[in-house]
Amino acid sequence: MSELFARRLSGKPIVGIDGTDYGTLATITMDPESGSLRDLVVDSDSGPSSVLTSLTDDDGRLRIPVSNVETVNDRIVVRSDG
Repeated sequence: MSELFARRLSGKPIVGIDGTDYGTLATITMDPESGSLRDLVVDSDSGPSSVLTSLTDDDGRLRIPVSNVETVNDRIVVRSDG
């Protein structure tokens, strides 16, 4: 598995497998006890997609579970299902 540094992920566009534009990556949350990554926190100008509205935090930013990530290249591609 190749390494990918967090600083290279910040600001990457996040899109759904169907092409939906969710915004850009603000940060990634992690479990401090296990060290496992939890959620992508997304900055979006247009607000969350209706499919993922239930995944917003108190600040209204979209939170996408890391388990939904399909690929990471020039953009981060995610599934909208849990």
